[in-house]
Amino acid sequence: MTPHRPATLLALATSLALTGGLATAAPASTATAEIAAAPTVQAVEPAAAPQVDEADDDGWFTSWAQSQQRVSGKNFDNQSMRMVTRLTQGGDAVRIRLQNQYGTRPLIIDQTSLAVSAGGPAIVDGTSRVLTFDGAESVTIPVGGEVWSDPTSIETTAQQELATTFFLARPTVASLHDRAGRNNYGAAAGSGNRNGELSGASFTENLPWTYFVSAVDVYDTDLAGTIVAYGSSVVDGVGSENCGPGCDAFGQDKRWTDELARRVVDELPASGQLAVVNAGISGTTSAPACGGGGLDGVSRLDRDVLALSGVTGVIFYYGTNDLANGCSASAILSSYRLIFDQLHDAGIKVYVTPITPRPGYTNLMNEYRATVNDFVREGGDCSGTCDGVLDFDAVLRDPANPNSILPAYDTGDGVHANVAGQKAIADSISLDLLASAGAPVLTSGMPGGTVVGEPYSFTLTASGYPAPTFAVTRGTLPPGLSLDTTTGEISGSATTALAYRFTVTASNGVGDDASASYTIYVSPAWATPAITTQVEPRCLGGRPYLAVRVTNDEDVPLDVEVATAYGAKTFADVAAGSNAYQAFAARDGLAAGTVTVTASDGDDDGEASQTVAHQALTC
Repeated sequence: MTPHRPATLLALATSLALTGGLATAAPASTATAEIAAAPTVQAVEPAAAPQVDEADDDGWFTSWAQSQQRVSGKNFDNQSMRMVTRLTQGGDAVRIRLQNQYGTRPLIIDQTSLAVSAGGPAIVDGTSRVLTFDGAESVTIPVGGEVWSDPTSIETTAQQELATTFFLARPTVASLHDRAGRNNYGAAAGSGNRNGELSGASFTENLPWTYFVSAVDVYDTDLAGTIVAYGSSVVDGVGSENCGPGCDAFGQDKRWTDELARRVVDELPASGQLAVVNAGISGTTSAPACGGGGLDGVSRLDRDVLALSGVTGVIFYYGTNDLANGCSASAILSSYRLIFDQLHDAGIKVYVTPITPRPGYTNLMNEYRATVNDFVREGGDCSGTCDGVLDFDAVLRDPANPNSILPAYDTGDGVHANVAGQKAIADSISLDLLASAGAPVLTSGMPGGTVVGEPYSFTLTASGYPAPTFAVTRGTLPPGLSLDTTTGEISGSATTALAYRFTVTASNGVGDDASASYTIYVSPAWATPAITTQVEPRCLGGRPYLAVRVTNDEDVPLDVEVATAYGAKTFADVAAGSNAYQAFAARDGLAAGTVTVTASDGDDDGEASQTVAHQALTC
């Protein structure tokens, strides 16, 4: 099972060349050009762009998300707005998804900029990038459509906030998500392009909604996956600003998904790090027939889950509004099965929570709730249809009144968890269970060849959590080589020349594995020629000489090179069983030294070399 990736990344640059740009004002209109006494707008040079392989979409993971749910009643005109998003994991590059899901006309965004947030509407100097869409700054998104930006070179870290700024040169009505969970910011209508403004002083309007941007991806090949929380208001974070009398946690990221994301960073090892994103929409149902106006779990699954990047698991909470709208257990369970099947078909694991209490349920509704919850808890895997149960109902319900939530966790509406309840939910979730959704992926290339008798080592590598182990599941390794099942190292000395094809399976111990086939070519050992070398200083005609004799003890002809301090000579085809002789003259006297003789059989599969010392000689 592999992490799911988007089937289509609309308007993603074909080359995936990372881009950066100057965050400067664009002359989109006369009104823009006339802005003179505005706060400082600083143009910044982009950092060097990391290399992102177009074919390697496995490195992209959605690190933040909010699902669009309605059209805004607000009009924007010749102004900028700034949306702030908190990443759950960082990376070497970023890309974003913009949507016009509920727009009434094509959406034209004249410039989009991305920067690291400095808090409030301010951005960090030197981090601003102008995004492009298929290489262009301006982008038009059709009604109901979406677009992904080209990647840009902002390096980010876990829990870091990014600011996405949009310049809208003409009257615009935007799609949005109702619960931003924080303030976003708008500049005044008619104030022009303020995208590169560092201080954020022009962004004087607080916007508690999220416009346009619905997903932020990071590029990090070390991440194990993205977990998507999918459901209604319990997922969307209703109650997460309630921290008791006189306390307001608005903008403090206290949803259970936020707490879960922090736990992942703090508690999971580097090999098991996950992004955690929220795809909740308040008031929605699981089944289309139970209401929701097209925002039900079945209808929006492709857009809000399957289209995200690197998704390995989904935490599913749906059904409470289905019951409140009068739907039966059978209708709810029918939608569950349909959603779970689609997620499994995409290679995504599903973790389901039973429906939590609600004081307004009738006796019949509670009967239906019990039926659904029994189905979910059965076997610990939703009666064989999901991959695990995360029991929010058990965490929140009041033992003295099982149809209401515990008073310590109650916002006062009897339905939603306050800040303490949100944290209790997050703390109840098994991180190992979520991390196991990151099925192994074999990442090593093809091993190199070897020669009979030569030491050999090649290490197989695989991502995933828990750390996978390795096994040869088909074929055999070359005799003399063995596989370390823990480290993945293949080592030893091969004993037989042949091509050996085999399959290795990496398993994480929780039911997931990945397999790949490899071939190791084992060549015969090189034949080493057998030679005998004799060196004798001599006097001939009153002058010193070196006499070098090479005897070929091999059964094939040899090529021989003799090298001395007085020169080198080469002669070929010294016949098998014969010898060859060379003489080297020294002019004034023979100094003590060495002679090196190298013999080869001429087939490049072996050679022998001997170095012989000799004495000085004066004649």
